[in-house]
Amino acid sequence: MVKRTDPYIPGEQVNDPTVLKLNTNENPYPPSPKVLTAIRQEAEGKLQLYPSPTADDLRETIASYFQLDKEEVFVGNGSDEVLAFSFMAFFEPGEKIRYPEITYSFYPVYAKLFDIPFEEIPLEEDFSLSVEQYFGAEGGVILPNPNAPTSLYITIEQIEKIVQNNPEKVVIIDEAYIDFASTSAVTLIPKYENLLVIQTTSKSRSLAGLRVGYALGNRSLIDALIRIKDSMNSYTIDRLALAGAKAAFEDVDYFERMTAKIISTREKVKERMAQLDFEVLPSEANFIFVTHPIYSAQFLYEELKREGVLVRYFNADLIDNHLRITIGTEEEMERFLDTIGKIIRIT
Repeated sequence: MVKRTDPYIPGEQVNDPTVLKLNTNENPYPPSPKVLTAIRQEAEGKLQLYPSPTADDLRETIASYFQLDKEEVFVGNGSDEVLAFSFMAFFEPGEKIRYPEITYSFYPVYAKLFDIPFEEIPLEEDFSLSVEQYFGAEGGVILPNPNAPTSLYITIEQIEKIVQNNPEKVVIIDEAYIDFASTSAVTLIPKYENLLVIQTTSKSRSLAGLRVGYALGNRSLIDALIRIKDSMNSYTIDRLALAGAKAAFEDVDYFERMTAKIISTREKVKERMAQLDFEVLPSEANFIFVTHPIYSAQFLYEELKREGVLVRYFNADLIDNHLRITIGTEEEMERFLDTIGKIIRIT
């Protein structure tokens, strides 16, 4: 089993506070103060006790936020664990699944690990997705929306067509960045029993360090995920993470304000990058995907790194001349823009 897969490679992590880290799509703002209060309260006198194996309080809070039932919510140790459980629960060895050729690189890792055949569907030249190519998938479909690393969003109408045209198979929509985009596919859950939506608290709710992800879908799908979880580890979420994530969902005002700030900064950065002659894809995520007609992505990545600015460079076919740049605070993005502007002018 080990020999048939290649592990996922995350973005470079550094401990140097002088380095501007725009390579892992983390939220530049801290979590809600209410999150920190909830964690402190939970830590006082309760760490000797096991956490809830069912995570009912958090599931009820998430369900209320999305206007679903608790039984339509599954909670896991980060969305990557939820994805792994989903591959095990809904995709069968011998039945080929479909996902985009350019997409989140954990999909082929899990497909190989769990011996699931897959078909990588090519994107159009502009990196857009051809919906019809996902119809009638033998084993099911998984795709991110917005896509990573391209940042592009597909409409709910397009997603619904994919779900409708795979009536006997599960369609998984990975919405790690949906809060920076338009409508979530969660709105389709009451209509379709074969739709599973996976989200995370790591991005828009600033909880990458707590590792809390969740899935939303029909009760039968959630029951299947619970069976997989309980066959491996009933206590997947620790007490502090449960308390912190619950508080993050309850503080809607803070969540909306911070998300709006990132979206506003993103739009400003897109304009500034265009002024520097970059081609910027129409992002609806908390990052942008760019290329320059003169300077190679690898050159820009290396020069930025030399100046203490980390962005993500993918040395992979079709995207090896693009950079993925996380949106930071206004001040951080000013530093980034000044730095890349100087690199271009100097060279």
